[in-house]
Amino acid sequence: MKIRVAHVIPTLVQGGAEKQMALLVSHLDRARFDPHVVVLTADGPLRDQLVDAQVPVHFIAKKGKLDPAAAVRLRATLKKLAPDIVHTWLFAANSYGRVAAWAAGVPIVIAGERSVDPWKRWWHHAIDRLLLPITDRLVTNTQAVVEFYRRHGIPAERFQVIPNAVEPAPGTSWTKQQVWERLGLPPRKKLILSIGRLWPQKGYRDLIWAADMLHNAYSDLWYVIVGSGPEFARLQKYRDDIGAADSVRFAGHQRDAREWISACDVLWNGSRFEGQSNTILEAMAAGKAVIASDIPGNRDLVQHEQTGYLYPLGNVQALCQMTLKLLDNETLAQQLGDMGKQRVEQEFSLANMVVAHERLYEQLLEQTR
Repeated sequence: MKIRVAHVIPTLVQGGAEKQMALLVSHLDRARFDPHVVVLTADGPLRDQLVDAQVPVHFIAKKGKLDPAAAVRLRATLKKLAPDIVHTWLFAANSYGRVAAWAAGVPIVIAGERSVDPWKRWWHHAIDRLLLPITDRLVTNTQAVVEFYRRHGIPAERFQVIPNAVEPAPGTSWTKQQVWERLGLPPRKKLILSIGRLWPQKGYRDLIWAADMLHNAYSDLWYVIVGSGPEFARLQKYRDDIGAADSVRFAGHQRDAREWISACDVLWNGSRFEGQSNTILEAMAAGKAVIASDIPGNRDLVQHEQTGYLYPLGNVQALCQMTLKLLDNETLAQQLGDMGKQRVEQEFSLANMVVAHERLYEQLLEQTR
């Protein structure tokens, strides 16, 4: 009999956790597993991937942070699905999903913590600790998350680390000329790219400042930011206030964002905190040089001076110096890109990630039986 696994997640937007969930459920062995996805709040573009993979999707229509009626609907949905395992993703789903799974009598409950979360307040951590007795395992993508939650009262031994995965590079790719045409920009020799949601965590102010400094020394480049989010207006104003409109452009949300990576010379990630960046993995898989902030999640992926560069968080001068080094030496940039691609293929493959989850599901269920 197949093992039915219900994955509970807040939305189907193109965030990091959502991408990993969609990758996982789309590639589980259907001879052994029957995956379902339960969405608390909002639909999104990842639904198409789930539909293509013939994964049933169920919507709860949760409204606001506190919605008791949604909790009741979620319990009823899980009761009807009767899964062997519920696997929740991110705080809202971890909270609503674990309680609903327990109330529905689900045998195995797994919660996913995907990032170092300094935004959490005392009561978030209190909820996390309160739900531990009804949690069979916590799954994360990096030891940095384990250490973060250990400091907030969650024992490290409750976690299992399964690194993120990346799909093989897409069959289609973009050239610089296509990027310039899409954005209506005059062609330049070099393209620096960032992809991600526009919010304070991502450190875009430092990156915009660095791009403007670089442009003074290397005028033949554009820095393009692909993504949307609540910081868009503030970041655009900041760019204009420092006079960086001739070096920095915002591309907004792009459904084919990964294909843009093939056109760039360097990919930047300036995050203040992360779990494991999907964009860094995608750039490494494409053989592109990466320069990222030196934080725990990024250190899992980028090995300094071997598969890319890590710069001290907030040190814009160091970021500029590292970038100039790569822009001036295409051979070095290609060597770092090649080493990064090799590392992704060996350590962050989709097959490894899926098999690790399948083994965890089977082991936990066997222990319960």
